[in-house]
Amino acid sequence: MALTVKELQKSLQYEKRLKAISHEIHSAKNIDNILIDLKDEILTLFDADRITIYVLPDLGANEIVSRFKSGQEVKEIRVPLNNKSIAGYAGVSCKMVNISNVYNTSELKAIDPGLQFDSSWDKKTGYTTKQVLASPILFQNRLLGVIQLINKREGIKFTKEDERSVQEIAKVLGIAFYNQQRRLEKPTKFGYLILNNILTQEELDEATVLSRRRNIDIETILMSQYKVSKDVIGKSLSNFYNCGFFEFKDDIHIPPELTKGLSYEYLRRNFWVPVSKDNDTIAIALDDPSDFNKVQEIMRIVPGRKYQFQVALREDILRVLQHLYKPTARGEQASVSQIVGDLSQEEKEDTEEEVAISDSDSKIVQLANKIIEDAYRMGASDIHIEPYSKPSDSEIRFRIDGKCSRYITVPRGHIRALISRLKIMSHMDIAERRRPQDGRIKFKTQVGESIELRVVTIPTAGNHEDMVLRILPVGGPLPLDKMGMSERNFRCFKEIIEKPYGIILVVGPTGSGKTTTLHSALAYINKPERKIWTAEDPVEVTQYGLRQVPMHPKIGFNFAAAMRSFLRADPDVIMVGEMRDEETAGIGIEASLTGHLVLSTLHTNSAPETVVRLLEMGMDPYNFADALLGILAQRLLRRLCTNCKEAYHPSSDEFDELRNYYGKWFDQRIKVDYDNLTLYRPRGCDVCRNTGYKGRMGIHELLVSSDNIRRLIHKKAPVEEIREVAQEEGMTTLLQDGIEKVIKGLTDLREVRGVCIK
Repeated sequence: MALTVKELQKSLQYEKRLKAISHEIHSAKNIDNILIDLKDEILTLFDADRITIYVLPDLGANEIVSRFKSGQEVKEIRVPLNNKSIAGYAGVSCKMVNISNVYNTSELKAIDPGLQFDSSWDKKTGYTTKQVLASPILFQNRLLGVIQLINKREGIKFTKEDERSVQEIAKVLGIAFYNQQRRLEKPTKFGYLILNNILTQEELDEATVLSRRRNIDIETILMSQYKVSKDVIGKSLSNFYNCGFFEFKDDIHIPPELTKGLSYEYLRRNFWVPVSKDNDTIAIALDDPSDFNKVQEIMRIVPGRKYQFQVALREDILRVLQHLYKPTARGEQASVSQIVGDLSQEEKEDTEEEVAISDSDSKIVQLANKIIEDAYRMGASDIHIEPYSKPSDSEIRFRIDGKCSRYITVPRGHIRALISRLKIMSHMDIAERRRPQDGRIKFKTQVGESIELRVVTIPTAGNHEDMVLRILPVGGPLPLDKMGMSERNFRCFKEIIEKPYGIILVVGPTGSGKTTTLHSALAYINKPERKIWTAEDPVEVTQYGLRQVPMHPKIGFNFAAAMRSFLRADPDVIMVGEMRDEETAGIGIEASLTGHLVLSTLHTNSAPETVVRLLEMGMDPYNFADALLGILAQRLLRRLCTNCKEAYHPSSDEFDELRNYYGKWFDQRIKVDYDNLTLYRPRGCDVCRNTGYKGRMGIHELLVSSDNIRRLIHKKAPVEEIREVAQEEGMTTLLQDGIEKVIKGLTDLREVRGVCIK
């Protein structure tokens, strides 16, 4: 049937509007801004009530995220790529979907038997969805997103013309998204750090994983774990977002009218705050200036003619909010030097009877909190509080990267009050100073991260009481591939932990990372089909899927008792914190011979020495040889700071020293040309606090059981013979593994020699 003049004009007008929209998207420099401007035109073109445009956040992601949408009921929509929602189905199938009634299950099943409408969004918002037209956004058959139109204002279904048009717009969006993605591939949030050798890409990837696992922002991880200064992070963020960087200062003044009508909870939840006004320009500090939904919301809420957006760390935004809304809490933001300075002015004579100081309670609380906060931020593993008698002040030291360093001194008249405060936080008896006590502190940092500390007090000379606080690991275990093992050690260790039965030992002195390695191994094999029991003293790292049991020696519940119980509890894998005695070792070997995988630790210096130690403890050599899968000895040493380490060509004497320490396998395994060899040494900078080192890594010695090793165990061979055979079969000693890491530029020989001999 021929079209009437009116219908023809309407069709031409429709085509004209469609081409205009396509042209605007094609020529846009900023796709986000143009979508905001074109929203009403797109809705008018399709006679639709609402529109949502989803994007695929990363290549290979299993969900799409709303990048632009109409309606203010929810800020972000995340939809899995499956048939449980219409947008998800359009994405996963790469097919357009046109539905007249999303609540008609027959209509949905006609498209796909498993297709469903996710009505939870309607229930959350009170908005009723009926018609939906959804089309995948593709470029060269690669999914980049989904465009979804909701509710035809007139009519019962989106038309065939609408279907053709939405495919045309989806095609244009696909090109635009691809071009924008290609433009954004080079600059990254922290590209400045990598370009300036402040971080390696590997370290940044590790920090990203850690950030996701702990559920805190990556900037906090970079400052606390990788010692990147706030100024450097600010420079990187400023370069990336192309805007200024806002940093909180204690003397900041913010006009009260800027935050009038804005609630503390709202700003805290959304991480933005107005910070200044200059004529008609209002400066806004926010965590993500590229979040155009947030920017639009700010411009709607805060009246102004001009806006200046500045990127800020979430931590600083929270400090501004505390400054504005919680003046009573501002004292907690004082530096530790200020707090101790105030205490020094109130210096009191210490008496044996003094337990608490009433006049300075608030400052003592501030000091206790600040010590924990700073220790965590600086990446300390332990806090040492050490009282001294007159005339000396008391000292607080942090252990960072395995080395103790002075943090601050505290007036002697206040140290007992500080320890009493920490004992209260640890649920200890503050009146008991004659006996050691153990406790735990659960603490929330300024940025809202929950951490836990294990606390011990020990009576010392002069009627004093020392306290040591261990900051327990936050989040899950370190992934096995991030343990820093050599290629051979990583491959062999994976092979033995995947065995169905046998015994694996991780050995080394206290503080060498044995528990961390065991939990990484357990995380690797932690599958729903395996039952894993652990006996630990204490439980420091928790994992979902593991049944973790703390020891209580006072009631006779020790490692041996726990293992006997585990054997009656249908285990596949048993992890024992330590094989401290013959009984525990014997039960472990027995369990491994009866079809269970057993993992444990031992305090020995090397893998071959462990074999001899267990035989000396009375283990049957034949049973032990049959049970043993492998022994991993390890140490922790400091990494050279990647920001300031200095390259140099070693002298021939230094090269010969490396060769001699490594031994006869040097030329066969290292294969390095002296003339082209570059080593690195520490120098010191602000990033590493002028130590030349930042972070720690492991060196490893993995002895894998073999027929030859079993024969040596049967005849109770000496340590040197076991070591020689193991090396012939590919084992690198701790010293050799350390030297390999020296040659790779990760550390220096002094660090290696400081933690191992052979």
